[in-house]
Amino acid sequence: MHFLLFAVVCSVLVSVLLKLAPRHRIDVFQAITWNYATAALLAWLILHPALDTLRSTTAPWLALLLLAVALPSIFLVLARSVAVAGIVRTDVAQRLSLVLSLAAAFTVFGEPVNGWKLAGLALGMVAIVCIVRRPRHHVAADPLPSTTGLPWLMSVWVGFALIDLLLKHIAQAGTPSLTSLTLCFALAFLLMLGVQSVRWARGARPSARSMLAGVLLGALNFGNILCYVRAHQVLPHSPATVFASMNLGVVVLGALVGKLGFAERLGLRGWLGLAVAAPAIAAIAWGIRLG
Repeated sequence: MHFLLFAVVCSVLVSVLLKLAPRHRIDVFQAITWNYATAALLAWLILHPALDTLRSTTAPWLALLLLAVALPSIFLVLARSVAVAGIVRTDVAQRLSLVLSLAAAFTVFGEPVNGWKLAGLALGMVAIVCIVRRPRHHVAADPLPSTTGLPWLMSVWVGFALIDLLLKHIAQAGTPSLTSLTLCFALAFLLMLGVQSVRWARGARPSARSMLAGVLLGALNFGNILCYVRAHQVLPHSPATVFASMNLGVVVLGALVGKLGFAERLGLRGWLGLAVAAPAIAAIAWGIRLG
């Protein structure tokens, strides 16, 4: 189970690094650019992806290109959500994106439906409604509206579901997930580097600090993926357990880090959403196990 623990820690540390970026004068755009270069290089060196499968005439290039655009776009949204809405709410929104992707799987991919999955979907929707609204205290001390961060949280929720659906479509087309991720990391880097070149031409300065932060970010991202894959390999007959443990672990650790490390406020509704998120993930995982 140590692989699962490492995967959870890497995932939460990504949010922590994004949260700390502004106070340490890290250009998030540059950091995310170098993050993809690092992740692509590590994936190529360690995972040895089967790139030959991309030569097939059935390779889903449109979906691969869409994924290469979606990955950095949603990462930028994630960074903004962490800054505005906090680690706790952002991590819950990210993990509960499985509610949307599962709903789409029923209709688009023909995945079997059962009572546990439907119960998880219902609980997940309740959790999202509770989480996305910012806690409101005394008006004079807290002038920001309760909807602060709502667009970013909803974008995280929808965006990660979109990424999951693209990965499912690519896998159904016969392209291994690790191969598609390695390719899309490289394409995302080239895309971000092109946009970054425009920013530099307009006066934005390259930053060694941001580059180093990006390398660390890429290592954490890759570590998360590697450990999650290894956990599935160690527990090949318990995919639902790995799935649930990963998502619940990120929600719980993210809540602890956000609350204790950054004094993030959730309010009664937020804590209720956090409490409902756990059984929602567990119900979906059990439903997946039952088929």
